[in-house]
Amino acid sequence: MKPAWRRAPAARLAAARLAAAVGLLGMAVAGATAHGLEIVITQGWDSPTRIAVVPFGGPPLRDRPGPVATIEIADVVAFDLQRSGQFDALPSSDMLSLPTMPEEVLFRDWRILDMDYVVIGRAWEPSAGEREGPAPRGRTDRGGVSIVYYLYDVAAEREIRRGQWTVRPALVRDVAHRISDEVYEAVTGIRGAFGTRILYVLVEDAGTPQATYSLIVADADGERERTLYRSSEPILSPSWAPGLDRVAYVSFETGRSTIVVQDVDSGQRRRVAEYRGINGAPVFSPTGDSLAMSLSRDGNPEIYVKDLVSGDLRRITRSPGAIDTEPVWAPDGGSLIFTSDRGGRPQIYRKDLRTALEERLTFEGSYNARARLLPDGRHLVYVHRSEGASIYHIAWQDLERGTVKVLTETALDESPSLAPNGTMMIYATRERGRGILAVVSIDGRVKYILPSARGDVREPAWSPYVDALGPRG
Repeated sequence: MKPAWRRAPAARLAAARLAAAVGLLGMAVAGATAHGLEIVITQGWDSPTRIAVVPFGGPPLRDRPGPVATIEIADVVAFDLQRSGQFDALPSSDMLSLPTMPEEVLFRDWRILDMDYVVIGRAWEPSAGEREGPAPRGRTDRGGVSIVYYLYDVAAEREIRRGQWTVRPALVRDVAHRISDEVYEAVTGIRGAFGTRILYVLVEDAGTPQATYSLIVADADGERERTLYRSSEPILSPSWAPGLDRVAYVSFETGRSTIVVQDVDSGQRRRVAEYRGINGAPVFSPTGDSLAMSLSRDGNPEIYVKDLVSGDLRRITRSPGAIDTEPVWAPDGGSLIFTSDRGGRPQIYRKDLRTALEERLTFEGSYNARARLLPDGRHLVYVHRSEGASIYHIAWQDLERGTVKVLTETALDESPSLAPNGTMMIYATRERGRGILAVVSIDGRVKYILPSARGDVREPAWSPYVDALGPRG
């Protein structure tokens, strides 16, 4: 639950100047709903890596009984890389050849087109004989779809990565995202996060008596949207368990704030905090067996940690007359970072859970809140307002040097959440009077927005890594 000193959006954003508008590519696979988010790329690198993702070959993927559809894998891979802002994907209509096997790759064709890298591949339904043994890498599901890809360095004229999987049709899109992740890592040296998911709250008919609130889970590109919970009352502060099997959030279904933990697959829900007063800002510990949260059960809001197995509740902060809220765990679980107005204005603090020592982390600006730690534990992003300013942005801070850099240019920015590789951040903002999600790279060079045609979107949470295909090879 947002405390009283959190501001309410009141201004209208100027329309974004779009450098490119790109709709989501490909079809949803079996079991997916029509996507509710559209990605609009607004800014990328000045000199992106040029890559060609050739349409995948192989026998056509035939429909099976039931509502099974296939996707164009190459389109998903190309769009994943394109939305990273670091790649410029060549349209297939501009390709001089369409190889699908290694022996068909003519590097001369790609040098003429000034390509740095080429991805080729095939997808087919394996025969009964092919299904007898496991795929060379990845997970095998009998009676599924076999997919293989190859990544080539054009200048060196050599293969630098390949992968192969046999999966059931529902996982074809997961394979496409895994290919994107592997290509991104091979080229940049950083693990890709295209196969991750996002949580967000969709508000339909906002501001009316008919308003509805839905907690949505979707792929990081907005596809395969699924509603986890719907209510006529607000939903706030969703967060992921490290295993992605559960989510926690604040619900007002009982007429007051309640912290709920919900199983993602079964939908089973458990109320874990419904104390007197405020129950807010839940976040899972790195081990997933505890929740840090903000409770006012003993007076003013303080930080607590609840053991989800034993039910034991431990009070972490004691700030009489102040508001302590929005906790986030350090990667090692040894400390908590949180927002407090104990100094008169909201700032970011850290408490060591072993020594009980506390320290203030932010000093620049009149308002700093909703902090999130990068995976390295040495950098923060948070909602920031400069001294004397009236608008809120998302800022990045080096905790060792104290350097602060503003990452966003919109005016009502809140709820930052980081990709698990620490390269991108998703946050909530407003455009033309509607709530939208936006993504910016930590270096500020790449930006895109995710509006919804169905209503206002807010409160995003980027998931940890997803291993839908099993361990990475």
